[in-house]
Amino acid sequence: MKVEGSSIEEMHLMRKNPNSLINEFELWIERERVKCRIRHEVSMDCRPPEVTLKGGRPARDTGSFLAFFTSYIFRLRIENEINWKVIFPDKTSARFLSFIGNIDKRFELDPSINPGDKRYYAALSVMAAKASYENKNYIESVVKDHWKEISTTQAFILEDTKNDTVVVAFRGTEPFDADSWSSDFDISWYELPNIGKIHGGFLKALGLQLSQGWPQSQADDKPVTAYYAVRKLLKEHLTKNENAKFIITGHSLGGALAALFPAVLALHEESALLDRIEGIYTFGQPRVGDEEFGEFMKKAMEKHGLKFFRFVYSFDLVPRLPYDDKMLMFKHFGTCIYYNSFYQGRVVAEEPDKNYFSIKWVIPKMINACWELIRSFVISYRKGADYEEGFLLRMIRVVGIIMAGLPAHCPQDYVNSTRLGSSDLFIPSILTSSNDQKISKMK
Repeated sequence: MKVEGSSIEEMHLMRKNPNSLINEFELWIERERVKCRIRHEVSMDCRPPEVTLKGGRPARDTGSFLAFFTSYIFRLRIENEINWKVIFPDKTSARFLSFIGNIDKRFELDPSINPGDKRYYAALSVMAAKASYENKNYIESVVKDHWKEISTTQAFILEDTKNDTVVVAFRGTEPFDADSWSSDFDISWYELPNIGKIHGGFLKALGLQLSQGWPQSQADDKPVTAYYAVRKLLKEHLTKNENAKFIITGHSLGGALAALFPAVLALHEESALLDRIEGIYTFGQPRVGDEEFGEFMKKAMEKHGLKFFRFVYSFDLVPRLPYDDKMLMFKHFGTCIYYNSFYQGRVVAEEPDKNYFSIKWVIPKMINACWELIRSFVISYRKGADYEEGFLLRMIRVVGIIMAGLPAHCPQDYVNSTRLGSSDLFIPSILTSSNDQKISKMK
C-alpha cells in the first residue's frame, strides 16, 4: 500500500532568517492551544472535556513539541550556499506523524498476510488502531488505496473493500494528552443496572451523558459523541451492504472503548448490529469493569456469537491496570492472547504478573528489557528491514530497563506479534472447565 501525495500544502512558515526559529515556534504553540480549545467546543470527541489534570497545558505543549520535533520540526537547507530556510511541517499534512507514529513508522499491511489467513483480522486491526493516532489527511492518504474511508474522528471508520469488512478503530491515549490521561485515571465506578460496574472515565470518553446515562438516542442540542456517531454511521453503511460485517479495534484507551462499544450496543438491544460483528480485537487494553460486567459481556458474546481477542505483549503495564484486587475489583474478559518478547503467543486465562507491581517480577522484567534493547539492533537482520527500530524507540527501550511496562506498551511490538506470531492462536475452542468458568484453548 503506497501513500500518495496530499493536496494540502505540506510545509509552511518559511523564513530566511534562522534566528526567528524561537519566535516561530512560540507562535506555533499558541496556535495549537487555540486549536485545542476550538476542538473541545465544536468537534465530536471521545474525551471528557470536563475532566482535567493539573499540568495539562505544559504536558500538551511538551507533547506538541516532541511530535513537532520527531516529525522534523526544522529542515535546514542551503540555497546557493548562502541562504538558509527553516521549513516547518504542517501538522495537518498527510506526512505528519504523531509521537506514537514516529515510534513505529510502518503503514503498509503485511503483504504475506492475506484475507483467509487466520491472522488477517488481527493484523488489519492493529494497523488500524495504530493509524487512529494520526491526523485526518494521513489516514485518508494511507487507506485510500485499499480501504474506502467512511468517517474520520477520534474513532474512525473505514472499509476493507477486498474483504467486505468495516473497521471501527478507536484512538488510544497520546503520551502528552492530559485529557486522555484524565480518562485513564478517573477510576470511579459507574453502575448500570443488571449489567455491572464500569470504569467511569472510559464511559465518559465513549459518550456517557452524566445527567441521563445512556439514552437510546442523543438529544439534538447535545454535542455528538463517539458512541452515537459511530452507531449511526455503521447502521447507514451496513444497510447499504447486506454482506458487510465489521470489526472493532483499539490500542490502549482505544482498546477500552472498543471493549465498551458492544456493551452499550447490548444495553440498547441493538441485535442487528451485534449479529454483524466479525470480531473485537484490542491491544494493550486496560481493565474496564467488575466481575458482574464481565459475566454480562460473556452472555452477550455467547448470544450473538462474538469473538473477543485481547492481546497482551510481554510486561505491558496498561493491561494490568486498574488493579484486580479486593479493593478495586476490576476484571478482564474475553480471550487473552499473550506474547512474550520472542513473539511466541499462547492463550492464557490471565497475563503473568496480573497487577504488575510484584517484587518477584522485578529482576525478570529488567533482564527482559535488556534483551528487548539488544533485539532492537538485530531484529532487522533476522526478520527484514520492515522490522528495523529507530532511535526514538531505542531510547524508550533504555527507559524500559527501569520501567519495563512503558516500551512494552508501544504499538511496535503488537504489530510484530500479529505478524510473527502463530496463526493457530486465532481459532480458539471455547471449553468449560471443571469450575464452569469459560476458558480458551488452542485447537
